[in-house]
Amino acid sequence: MRLLKTVHGWLGVIVLPWVIIIGLTGLFLNHERLVMRWLEGESYDEAQFDAWPGVQPVSIAAAQVLAERVLPGEALTRGEDTRYHGREAAIFEAGGTQVIVALQTGHYWVKTDTSRVTHAPDGTVLETRTYWEGIFKRLHVRGWVTSTFGTWLADITAAAMVVFGLSGIILFLIPRQRRRQNRRNRRTAEA
Repeated sequence: MRLLKTVHGWLGVIVLPWVIIIGLTGLFLNHERLVMRWLEGESYDEAQFDAWPGVQPVSIAAAQVLAERVLPGEALTRGEDTRYHGREAAIFEAGGTQVIVALQTGHYWVKTDTSRVTHAPDGTVLETRTYWEGIFKRLHVRGWVTSTFGTWLADITAAAMVVFGLSGIILFLIPRQRRRQNRRNRRTAEA
């Protein structure tokens, strides 16, 4: 029993952060709209791109120079997509980051799996958006935001939670079973 209590206690301490993560992310997955109302701010109206002062069309070559400036030293590949948010665009990618340039106005987005930053042609940040849905889903599935550990953390946590739950059941039932047995023994001895 002492070993079981020790194992149960330490498993509880070790697994607690992931139990909290799984609980919070599960709440998000079940009530996404409610949670997103708290997390999302105002979104930028991209229709304002067209009325931007001094707006000028950008060539593919100029868009690539801009992407190289945003991601210096990275080997860029040009994506096949030619539209983004309903606009003709040049899309460049390097190391999981995309630079998407709106060819009609020169506005651009820097996009990763977890965020998107909208920029004016002069580089001014117009909006920063976090992709909470993807972050929470990854945390729920992997136990971690990146794929560094794959699903190992989530798998280890799941196994530890099973052992934690089973040891908790045993720790709950054995003392009650002993008390019941002791009461029977006392009744038998009194009779």
